[in-house]
Amino acid sequence: MGQHYLDYLFAPNAIAVFGASMKSASVGTRLFQNIIASGFAGPVYPINPKYNNLDQQTCYPSIRAIGKSVDLAVIATPVATIPEIIHECGEQGVRAAIILSAGFEGAQGEAGIYQKSVLAEARRKGIRILGPNCLGLIRPVNKLNATFSKNNAQSGNLALVSQSGALCTAILDWAMARSIGFSAMVSLGNALDIGFGDVLDYLALDPHTESILLYVEGIRDARAFMSGLRIAARMKPVIVLKVGRHHESAHAALSHTGAMVGADDVFDAALRRAGAVRVMTIEQLFSAAQLLATTHRVQGNRLAIVTNGGGPGIMATDRAIDLGVAITQLTETSIQQLNAALPPHWSHGNPIDILGDATPARYRSAVEICLHDTHIDGVLIILTPQAMTKPLQAAKAVIEASTGTNKPVLACWMGEPQVKAARKLFAKHKIPFFPNPDVSVEAFTYLVNYHRNQRLLMQVPEPLMRSSGSDINGAHMIIDGALAERRTTLNSLEARALLTAFGITVMPAISARSGNEALVAAESLGFPIAMKINSPDISHKSDVNGVQLNIANAHAVRGTYNELTATVQALCPNAKIEGVTIERMHHHPHGRELLVGVIRDPVFGPIISFGAGGTMVELLLDHAVAIPPLNDFIITDLINQTRISKLLGQFRNLPAVSIPAIRNVMRRLSEMVCELPRICELDINPLIADENDAVVLDVRVVVDAQAPMLKPYGHMAIHPYPAHLQRQWQLADGTDIIIRPIRPEDAEIEQTFVHNLSLQSKYFRFMQSLYELTPQMLIRFTQIDYDRELAFIAVISEKHRETEIGVARYVTNPDIESCEFALVIADQWQQKGIGSRLLTCLIEAAQAKGFKTMEGEVLANNTSMLRLTKNLGFTSHISQDDPAIIAISKAL
Repeated sequence: MGQHYLDYLFAPNAIAVFGASMKSASVGTRLFQNIIASGFAGPVYPINPKYNNLDQQTCYPSIRAIGKSVDLAVIATPVATIPEIIHECGEQGVRAAIILSAGFEGAQGEAGIYQKSVLAEARRKGIRILGPNCLGLIRPVNKLNATFSKNNAQSGNLALVSQSGALCTAILDWAMARSIGFSAMVSLGNALDIGFGDVLDYLALDPHTESILLYVEGIRDARAFMSGLRIAARMKPVIVLKVGRHHESAHAALSHTGAMVGADDVFDAALRRAGAVRVMTIEQLFSAAQLLATTHRVQGNRLAIVTNGGGPGIMATDRAIDLGVAITQLTETSIQQLNAALPPHWSHGNPIDILGDATPARYRSAVEICLHDTHIDGVLIILTPQAMTKPLQAAKAVIEASTGTNKPVLACWMGEPQVKAARKLFAKHKIPFFPNPDVSVEAFTYLVNYHRNQRLLMQVPEPLMRSSGSDINGAHMIIDGALAERRTTLNSLEARALLTAFGITVMPAISARSGNEALVAAESLGFPIAMKINSPDISHKSDVNGVQLNIANAHAVRGTYNELTATVQALCPNAKIEGVTIERMHHHPHGRELLVGVIRDPVFGPIISFGAGGTMVELLLDHAVAIPPLNDFIITDLINQTRISKLLGQFRNLPAVSIPAIRNVMRRLSEMVCELPRICELDINPLIADENDAVVLDVRVVVDAQAPMLKPYGHMAIHPYPAHLQRQWQLADGTDIIIRPIRPEDAEIEQTFVHNLSLQSKYFRFMQSLYELTPQMLIRFTQIDYDRELAFIAVISEKHRETEIGVARYVTNPDIESCEFALVIADQWQQKGIGSRLLTCLIEAAQAKGFKTMEGEVLANNTSMLRLTKNLGFTSHISQDDPAIIAISKAL
């Protein structure tokens, strides 16, 4: 694989500045001065036809007049001039541009015309654009400040990516005062071309970046955002500050689920699934970065608090309980050890109050004991500068006690002048420190959330349809039938049939349009029965007295029918009443009422909700959401986020409900939204779960009249594991081989596979000397986004374990129309047709994805690969950049 397509943006060799000027108030003037002052090593060419010279440098009338190669154009000219500038840049081989100019904001009118023209020209010429209407980019390691800000950035290992240029300047100023450095600062502006996904993809492999900070106002392309975010979060911590938290979904009133789920819930779910951590303030942004930049990680949320003051310990405990952090009980062994090390009047519990006269030795003993306690995942140490306190010596004792531990240690040295030296010492030894107990506990939650979210990131659910027995074609026909009648809300029987098609247990129901039909239906199902109004115009039947329960005998049926329909008609005179549905009463003495729902978020697509059900769901507001596809791990995490999860276990005289039954419903629902892109809303309320089963009593489904997308799973933010691409094959000697897409859990067999390759095979594949995959490469190769890349591995089974014997992969190119491939086969398995079969599978998958071309680079002396690709229809030519490399391609 070649260099990253954003290298020309982050590490250009030469820069052209359009709009450079002598006007003191000009953006172009400040921009040009910043680039020169930052010490950029390459040539910088000012372009402005009004000047011959600027700052003792030749000023050019156009980029053509330069006559030398330029990688990056930085543009600060009126919007009307920019389409032609991009055209000229493309003619001169410029590969990246930063457009600082505003004026592209409108999608219509002149602004819209300019925007379309610029983007079209950039696409034709292969130019990637940052902006417009952005602050620019700072890359300290390359001594590049391509912004018009008065601030620069110190060199460091944090990358900041922001949609707001104003916030970038504020953060830079804030960070400068605190000596916080950056590996990069990127202002996205209107993100006409380059967005979060592109920048995250670059920073994921950037050796100068250890943590990534995002400031987000809104997401346009959820698939690109999630793809880049998941790739980056696999490599290094990503911390996100999102504003606009209280914007609610536009269709909140249409369904129970919609009434509870807002856009911020969905964004939270997206970050959890992507392995990122969310914060709410700039201070928290850097606190999280400071903490996650350390190598310490947690395995749980159990915190021990060591303090020399009771008040701060209580403050920390209160905040921990607010945030769901467990103030764990100490083991009996720890209690005994603390009794021996501390004065008799210590608190004898957690928080561990070691008293106001605590010596450094006392701090050290308490911290060491806590770090060895198996009930503790992290330790917060608080110091208040009291009369006999020695803050610096106590800090040294804490540092000594924490040396060699893999558990996080957080320091909270309260005050200012007396603790200043101690804080510097903590910084030197990379011990995270915070100014007060609340902030300290919040910081611990970042570690807890990071651990949880990283486990969610590793989940790669696959559709169930290969083995579930779901009738997907039948489900499509049900939806088609309703849409053919110009209905977007399925009637009760259609909605139940849709669930049944996916194997979800539903209480049987019969529709009735008269009292007599209701009587026949009731006799058929058996008493007692429930009668519910049947109307496409009524979402919540209980709200209009449209439900009657426990109708015990035939005498009551017709009268109830007449009364029910008349009451509803009076309350809703414009509603179309299609009769009622008759259901047999479900006796559930041990049942809990749950709600399972689906909404279509305008950004992230289908969202699945779980929570407390019944008639008061909007008042209880007990729910959690997740982005499909789901598996049991994700479902369990989703359930555990709700308050009602505590009522699902055994309590008082109630047995525990069947969690496997709930998970089965959730898995089937996940499959449904994966396979049926026309579902807009779905409410299962209530879902009755007891010790034996989970049964749907009522369901409402709204579908979209638009045709489903031709691209499989194109309606989803996360592409499910493509299980349908798995193939079985047998060699001539009878060896069974499975060819399937790679999974995260294949890391071990992938590492072994590469380790066992010969030096020649490794060199042919990676075009460099390589002993084994680095941890970063291993993550990158096995934890992939199936929407943008694909890797097939060929495996055999040996002693009930899989062994990898070959791998072929493609990665989408920036033009989104072509892909670059690579292939390698284990040495002892070559010349058996495995490479041809793997590459054929890869080509077929790329064709199905809609790529027009597959490309690759092969060393000229790799004759077997050149012969294989020629047989499969690839054409070849010597690379212009290196005669030792053959560039090959195949039209798909």
